[in-house]
Amino acid sequence: MSHLFICTGEVSGDLQASHLIHELRHQRPRLRITAVGGARMAAAGAHLLHRTTEISSIGVLEALPFIGPALWTEWKIRRFLAQDPPDIAVLVDYVGVNSRVARLLQRRGIPTIYYIAPQEWVWSQDTRITYQLAQQMQLMLAIFPQEAQYYQAAGANVQHVGHPLLDILATVPSRAEARAHLGIPADETVVMLVPASRQQEIRSVLPILLESARLLQERLPQVRFWVPLASPRFAAPIARAARRLGLDLTLLDPQALPCDPGSGSPLPSPAHHLALAAADLVLAKSGTVNLETAILGIPQVVIYRLNPITFWIARHWLKVSVPFMSPPNLVQMRPIVPELLQDQAQPETVLELALALLTHPERQAQLQADYAAMRAALGEPGVLRRAAKAILEVLDGETGSKRPNPT
Repeated sequence: MSHLFICTGEVSGDLQASHLIHELRHQRPRLRITAVGGARMAAAGAHLLHRTTEISSIGVLEALPFIGPALWTEWKIRRFLAQDPPDIAVLVDYVGVNSRVARLLQRRGIPTIYYIAPQEWVWSQDTRITYQLAQQMQLMLAIFPQEAQYYQAAGANVQHVGHPLLDILATVPSRAEARAHLGIPADETVVMLVPASRQQEIRSVLPILLESARLLQERLPQVRFWVPLASPRFAAPIARAARRLGLDLTLLDPQALPCDPGSGSPLPSPAHHLALAAADLVLAKSGTVNLETAILGIPQVVIYRLNPITFWIARHWLKVSVPFMSPPNLVQMRPIVPELLQDQAQPETVLELALALLTHPERQAQLQADYAAMRAALGEPGVLRRAAKAILEVLDGETGSKRPNPT
């Protein structure tokens, strides 16, 4: 039986990898998969070696508490590779750990594929990691056209498969169905707040979004606010912060995980996908949720804040220059959704942008036209099928070359 190892981290990586695992097992039911990631990957049919969904961060200072857990993760992977080496490995996003795992795999001669490669093409001023990955990977499966071009220029073997959210979101219910499922009246104005998938964002992003919601509630008292939780551990701090502001929120717990990984049917929509589908407006941190919101056609305002010291180091010492921070704008390399970074992210500014998106038909029409252009740039559906097929072709080539030649 062929053996595949897949490694990722964070909530979004767990979700993306779970759908890839589901498709791999659909195409190759007897494939054995060992994974580093999260509960969704385990539910999709992988044996979970180690959980990494809660040890992620953005920034220099923010990463310090996770150095120990990251080293522990690497030690467990080293032991696994020595005791039960896979035929092939797939790395998904999560560059902080995966760049080191790539070296471990290379030393052991294990063919490796990168799926959802690091966004060096957006923010890197140091191409060292880029050229290392280009040399280490047998194949890179790019989800953005710019990503494919960037790594091809560095000498990598690249296949552009398109963005998997095109497949993942294909089964999300309509607005009416999502509202019926969540018990939201058809005529109610609903704003979804998406403040955090990392612990640091509870401190940096949540206060801005909650104060923005309070101001919006003063202007439009009929608005209702929902918060789809990335993790149950965020429920208590979000609820406490909302009570201090006198803000009424509905917290939506993560949906129960699928229990039949071998069924061959698509994985059910997570709770936050239902929430997005039901929304009139989304106020969110920067991340995968912005692209999900755009594909579903929901207006949004994007904000992000880092520790001021981290931001200063990135801007003045590391000389990082990012054209845009939200994925929809990166796809088009133009500002199709409003985004506010660092000191720009003020509640009064968020309020002004939110009111325009809720009340100005011409702004809404322009946004939908921009969303349509962005979706077209993401490629064609069938992304997961193409990605899994490419991975299995590499696997079959490797396992085939290890079989003795008939005499």
